Amino acid sequence: MSNERTALYEGMFLFPQSATANLQNAVDHLKGILDKCGVSIINFSKWDDRRLAYEIDGNKRGVYFLVYFNAPTSKMSELERRCNQSEEILRMMVTRAENLPSETIEANEGAQALADEIKLRSEQKTEASSGKTGSTVSRKEDDAPAPKPKKAPKAVETAETDEVVQETPEDVKEVSEEVSEA
Repeated sequence: MSNERTALYEGMFLFPQSATANLQNAVDHLKGILDKCGVSIINFSKWDDRRLAYEIDGNKRGVYFLVYFNAPTSKMSELERRCNQSEEILRMMVTRAENLPSETIEANEGAQALADEIKLRSEQKTEASSGKTGSTVSRKEDDAPAPKPKKAPKAVETAETDEVVQETPEDVKEVSEEVSEA
């Protein structure tokens, strides 16, 4: 019988936003790493999908997974090493959670919600690929032609001393006749 010391841990694991396209692969990858380290998972949930404070490996958004687990203290360095070697996990943080009440841990249970989200995303993916339904955006085009712009009246400036007179072709004709008679 082993007298190996175990402790309760809280782990936050960050995946790139591209993991939302296939959440099941991300969940399986993380659970595989935890299983290889001899961890017994108490609570596993998708915490959030957020914009990152700064860009990490070209990613501006990320998906966080929150995991509460019991693990041998000697296996924590192996867990950290495996997470750092993983190309899918961007960041990870594990802290001891022995001071957390069990109500807090139970309140963060999200395995069922995560399973529902995975199922919903896979259904949407199959619908989109089969072309059954999808959100389509259509434009309403007007059948009537566009109205013609109206001509604006010409503005004529007048000064108190100078008066601007607008000449019509008839006025020009009269002036030319007077000039030719003279």
